[in-house]
Amino acid sequence: MLLYALTIVAGAFLLFQIQPMLARSILPWFGGAAAVWTTCLLFFQVVLLFGYLYAHALVRYFKPRTQMLVHIAWLSVSALALPVYPSAKWKPGGHEDPVLGILVVLTATVGLPYFLLSTTGPLLQAWYARRFQDPMPYRLCALSNAGSMFALVSYPALFEPVFTAQQQARIWSVAYGAFIVLCGFTAVRSGGARGKELLVDPEPAEKPRLRLYAMWLALPACASALLLATTNHLTQNVAAIPFLWVLPLSIYLLTFILCFQGQGRYGRNPYLQLLAVGLWSMGVALGAGMQGSVPIKVTVPLFAMGLYVCCMACHGELARLKPHPRFLTQFYLSIAAGGAVGGILVGLIAPKVFRAYYELPVGLVACGVLVIVALLQDRGLPWFRKWKQPAPLVAAALTLALAIYLGARVREAEKGARIIMRNFYGLLKVTDSGPEESLTATRTLTHGTIRHGEEFLHPSRRNWPTARYGPNTGIGIAIREKQKAGPMRVGAIGLGAGTIAAYGRAGDVYRFYEINPLVLDIARSQFFFLRDSAAELDAALGDARLTLEREEPQNYDVLAVDAFSGDSIPVHLLTREAISLYFRHLKPDGVLAVHITNRYLDLRPVLAGESRAAGKSARLVDTPDGENKVSAAKWVLVTSAPGAFDAQSTPLEVERTVRMWTDDYSNLFQILK
Repeated sequence: MLLYALTIVAGAFLLFQIQPMLARSILPWFGGAAAVWTTCLLFFQVVLLFGYLYAHALVRYFKPRTQMLVHIAWLSVSALALPVYPSAKWKPGGHEDPVLGILVVLTATVGLPYFLLSTTGPLLQAWYARRFQDPMPYRLCALSNAGSMFALVSYPALFEPVFTAQQQARIWSVAYGAFIVLCGFTAVRSGGARGKELLVDPEPAEKPRLRLYAMWLALPACASALLLATTNHLTQNVAAIPFLWVLPLSIYLLTFILCFQGQGRYGRNPYLQLLAVGLWSMGVALGAGMQGSVPIKVTVPLFAMGLYVCCMACHGELARLKPHPRFLTQFYLSIAAGGAVGGILVGLIAPKVFRAYYELPVGLVACGVLVIVALLQDRGLPWFRKWKQPAPLVAAALTLALAIYLGARVREAEKGARIIMRNFYGLLKVTDSGPEESLTATRTLTHGTIRHGEEFLHPSRRNWPTARYGPNTGIGIAIREKQKAGPMRVGAIGLGAGTIAAYGRAGDVYRFYEINPLVLDIARSQFFFLRDSAAELDAALGDARLTLEREEPQNYDVLAVDAFSGDSIPVHLLTREAISLYFRHLKPDGVLAVHITNRYLDLRPVLAGESRAAGKSARLVDTPDGENKVSAAKWVLVTSAPGAFDAQSTPLEVERTVRMWTDDYSNLFQILK
């Protein structure tokens, strides 16, 4: 058993180590959006399904020696994909569908190795069961999940803080080469076993019915959907960092381990009671989050514990339904199909069907309904078999009440909104605070829970710079100072409502870089900053970093980088290489204005270190809330001229230093507030 266990653990470790590693590598190519990880998870789940399908077909339709030869051949071919590091030729041009782009990059980079790794668990368990006539191969499933979880936990703790992305790719590639040898040796040993059947039983095993297959599919689909929806919620509302990718996935795998190890650690008492508490706790937090932000100290542990309870319930009920080992590959194939279905529902269908992030509320209600259905089908629960008894009535009432509560909160959140839209880059909402005739009425653009622009509706005031762009903020000071020299060129990374255009004068040129096409449409159709500006305006759609790399020097007087106030920040816009690129597009006396206001991340140490490394002067402009809808804001003004803006700012001083961020290394976890 040791050989099989070692091969399965090694395969599972590599299978889940590559997930955050590759997702982090391609994150900058797609704007640092939180949906990058969700799309990567979708890819991995779908490939996992194909891997399980391959294992099922190989075991069922081929003789042992043929199975060995076929698998060794594929392992040998997969070595051609090494080293697994995304090639620059797959970088998007700026107008492609990002979901399709991510799927293409992952397929080209790691498709075949990942596919073969995904076959390891079910294939080797089937070989082990056939060779040793062991009726309990499911303990190897727990070992597989343990290896997977160790890979996930070790990545943010051991690998990400120490190694660059390319170093990680080289280490993984060498380890995969060793795995090819190990798995090939195991295949040779298994190929010598006689017989085609998994087990020889004195009594025939009962063939699973359609209802059982439906539960094998629905329970893992629900758990998978909750995994992706919870990850979406955390990364959209905290930060798109590997730690918050790994935490939900580790919890998800932990529940698999607990439920499938030996006799399992799932007991309906107390997990059914905890499920009711968990569903309602997450539901109430979601309802509160629709009206504003929930503190990070509450959000992360609450949703982590809630996800744990939900997945324990789904996987625990699934483990109770596991079949005779003769149907092992069908069982795993159904689980993989369920995981893929959950991923497709959240990653592909939900963004097309829902105009906001409603998949998590729907998933919570579906979890409650599905567990009730599983209990109703259990003949060993006489106290839950009839609706006239209290238990099913109470469970149904709690689930219905949760659905009504969440539906009411959704309607309340949408009430009064002019526009609610979502796409790959997040949720956008436009709301008015009053009629146009009122001097104090404003129109606000929010991205998730973050305000990205606010404008007075009254014609006499709507060209006033507001929010974090007021005259005394860092960007206001920089632009007004440069205006003294005459017409100017201004670049702005991050459009929002287009507030910076309010500073535009005749003869000025303002160029905006915006990755989200919906933001550009909303700024043009719902706000007046762009329409009323006297400056010549231009907009470049696509990732700002990639666009600037392709452009000739723009000779900007001021380049504003306002992409870090949201909860999911694009790290690649704040690396050493990015700073160098910005100054290539600035005049020798130009000003780089970086907006670093953020609820959860302290970006000062990063910017301070990079400014020093570039030989630039960095000054902090920390503006409090002011009149005329001017919000508190922190801007850092970086220039080549020491002494610039001394009267209006303070030196950018930090209490601690962090390792220099580069295109090959960054660590958001260390700057969490």
